[in-house]
Amino acid sequence: QLRSMRTPTEMIVGLVLCPCGLLLTLTGTLAPSWRQVSLIPDQPRDVVLEQGIWDICREQQSTHDRLCGQADELGYFEQVPVRVAQGLMPSSLVLSLLGLVVAAFGVRCWQQEPRHLLAAVSGLVLLLSGLMSLVPSSWYTHELWALPSPSGSTLVVGYSLVLSYLGSCLEILAGLALTLSFHQYCKER
Repeated sequence: QLRSMRTPTEMIVGLVLCPCGLLLTLTGTLAPSWRQVSLIPDQPRDVVLEQGIWDICREQQSTHDRLCGQADELGYFEQVPVRVAQGLMPSSLVLSLLGLVVAAFGVRCWQQEPRHLLAAVSGLVLLLSGLMSLVPSSWYTHELWALPSPSGSTLVVGYSLVLSYLGSCLEILAGLALTLSFHQYCKER
């Protein structure tokens, strides 16, 4: 009896969602807009500060003049949610890349049969990676208005934080899809 040459659906879903999540998380980690501070007293009304986990940028929206590397006068980078994000987001990216490499060896792209155990283990790695990037994103969002900012200014969630959330969710979904391979592995045993 000939076995089916089709790659299992859960593996395809995992291999599609993982790079998407990795790219979104990478962009969210590197881009300096986890939070936007606007209507800053003693500044022109169109000046916006974009605070990320690595940099603070000042943009004058009417002229689109943007200057990054602004001084952290309020101690923003010393805050615990920012420090945790600086540690967990890059760690999540490394773990996600590792999970993708392990998944590539588990999925039968160049071999006769998929390695279900390897694919399932990569799913666990991707699940952990997604959780590692979801924790700082959630914590930062929870503390968004408690983090230091000029008094009287307006705070808004930045696009980098949204991208980090989306990337985390896609990595978690990819991990869950690939861990379904444990079921097939157990059936074969």
